[in-house]
Amino acid sequence: MRERHDRAARRRAGRDPGALTQRNRQVPAPPHHAGMNESIAAPELRPPVPSESLLRRMQGPGPRYTSYPTADRFGEDFGVPELERELAARRERSDAGVCAPLSVYVHVPFCESVCYYCACNKVITRHHERAAEYLDALDVEVALVNGQVGACRTVSQLHLGGGSPTFLTDAELDRLMGTIRRSFFLAPGAELSIEVDPRTVDAGRLAHLRALGFNRISFGVQDFDPEVQRAVHREQPFELVQTLMRSARELAFESINVDLIYGLPRQTPETFRHTLVQVAGLRPDRIALYGYAHLPERFKPQRRIHAAELPDGPRRVAMLGDALAIFRAQGYEYIGMDHFALSTDTLATARREGRLHRNFQGYSTHADCDLIGLGVSAIGRVGDCFYQNEKTLDAYYGALERSRLPVARGFVLDADDRVRSDVIMALMCHGRVDFDDIQQRHGIDIRTAFSGELARLAPLVADGLVELRGDGIRVTATGWYVVRAIAMVFDRHLREGAKSATFSRLV
Repeated sequence: MRERHDRAARRRAGRDPGALTQRNRQVPAPPHHAGMNESIAAPELRPPVPSESLLRRMQGPGPRYTSYPTADRFGEDFGVPELERELAARRERSDAGVCAPLSVYVHVPFCESVCYYCACNKVITRHHERAAEYLDALDVEVALVNGQVGACRTVSQLHLGGGSPTFLTDAELDRLMGTIRRSFFLAPGAELSIEVDPRTVDAGRLAHLRALGFNRISFGVQDFDPEVQRAVHREQPFELVQTLMRSARELAFESINVDLIYGLPRQTPETFRHTLVQVAGLRPDRIALYGYAHLPERFKPQRRIHAAELPDGPRRVAMLGDALAIFRAQGYEYIGMDHFALSTDTLATARREGRLHRNFQGYSTHADCDLIGLGVSAIGRVGDCFYQNEKTLDAYYGALERSRLPVARGFVLDADDRVRSDVIMALMCHGRVDFDDIQQRHGIDIRTAFSGELARLAPLVADGLVELRGDGIRVTATGWYVVRAIAMVFDRHLREGAKSATFSRLV
């Protein structure tokens, strides 16, 4: 379920007028792209759609900035002692009565079948009995964390991701949630969310999830076109998702998200536009629209995707442009990067009120609280450190059998990282950086300390993407769509040698 990338096949792209008649369906044309050059102090709730020429220029790779520094900078010189030191510091703050709520992420790696586009850490198996051993290990890990995190274990946000969390049976989900509730205090009004593979649930299972306390749900759709679904080995008809959405509404889930991907094999702007119209008609509260990143050298399942079937750059741009226009026309607010939300959703409210945050699950409504990552490959943050668990089940199980936290690598922020993190997250979440605020928080004059970076903003200023003022930096309405490119200017680690080829494309 994360990001993806490129293709060209003439026949499947609809260049053969006698081919794919069924696929050349009539769908509503996107609205007129008006007001593209408007510049504002901060991103509007409904900013103008960027020009096609701008989107084409922004097709290079770049980080998604779910953290700074990005996960590629995590090192194996960080291990259990470093994490235990940060947990001890949190425990001291807790004992002193100074402790923010926690966010908890639980990774469930199992899937019954492989989706060829997937870049997530997963285990493909039809042997459901493997889940019992994994839940045993999670019990041990939770106990180890609780032994060190201190008395303040209030959780304001819980997210189950994967893999496919709904690989677990209802009884296994009961057990997992029982472990969470015994070990943490779920605050009243806490966001409890779960990722759902529509092929693994029905109305009865959704009702069970609701009874367990989940109030937010995310359906992995990607594309409704049958040809695209066959090309990525994920077939699920529109009618199935439509029925599940109706059930979720009846069960009063507070927020329903749909994941989409553009740039998949056999996609064309025409067929993807049809998916966009179908999704808008379902009225999910949120939509996450990711660009496929084709990295077969890193992700083995992607080797089953034929590069010749991937849409080329202009077609990718057309798909993104249509999505921006169609969703805006249907009343969705553009939150940033690849997120859209109805104005009534808490994500849109958080953006309007300046409370938007960003973590490893994407945009969030919660402030920068400590994140506890549980499960194989899970990433967390405690204090000034990021950490990631072992990436293989053997290594993960081995650590826990020795009663040891399963940490594989991590990163401790220094003073420079903390400043840059604040600048990048301010850009990514709010579209502005106030110089006085940075000086008050970090005791530096950003104009002097970051003079090189401010100079490197000049081409983006010339393109109308950002404004450099005496009191700060402001992303323009058009720049908000490519805010990652602006944030990259302040990424010291990227400039000093991180391999940009490992990142997804900006567009």
